[in-house]
Amino acid sequence: MYWIIFIGIALVSWIVQTRFKNKFKKYSEYPLSSGLSGAEIAQKMLQENGIHDVQVLVANEGQLSDHYNPANKTVNLSQEVYYGRSVAAAAVAAHECGHAVQHATAYSWLQFRSAMVPMVSIASRLTSWVLFAGVLLLAFTHNPLVLAIGVGALFLTTVFAFVTLPVEFDASNRALAWLNTSNVTHSRDEHDGAKDALKWAAMTYVVAALSALVTLLYYASLLLSRRD
Repeated sequence: MYWIIFIGIALVSWIVQTRFKNKFKKYSEYPLSSGLSGAEIAQKMLQENGIHDVQVLVANEGQLSDHYNPANKTVNLSQEVYYGRSVAAAAVAAHECGHAVQHATAYSWLQFRSAMVPMVSIASRLTSWVLFAGVLLLAFTHNPLVLAIGVGALFLTTVFAFVTLPVEFDASNRALAWLNTSNVTHSRDEHDGAKDALKWAAMTYVVAALSALVTLLYYASLLLSRRD
């Protein structure tokens, strides 16, 4: 039963990821009538929100590596977004600045997510190995302790995946509202394109959260069935 769900989630994930990449490519070829680059849009959004202590940097990790780092207050944009003058660049730059606005306004979900990062970083590195060892020990020694630890770590990463959802959706909503009021996206087509791109970006987080939940339920069922 679970394997059917796993395959289904994997298929949906592939479809969503492919759709998102296609949307990004499409709107990357849609020039922004304002002529602003992603870096200029990011600077403009930060300034208009009264944020003067956040740097906008160009990241070197590759395509779609854009992120906001609350630890050092930097908006890190991929080269396609930093230098791009397209609807896609505008949408992504504004979205990442949406996270900076969340940080500046002490948005509760972002604070909660940031507080979880140290624990989740450790858990995510160890989870697969602990679960693997836990399943083997349960099969050969019937000792559920290691698997229980793995399930606990997996529970933490799953909660993190779901906490990420309101953070990402809120950042997109802030981005779209600002793009509209600031007239960065002048036409309706530009605004709808930015909205479409961000919608599919958000869907990747939804699928990741559902995948984490299914994985958690699978290992939890193994643990509970052997305890019975």
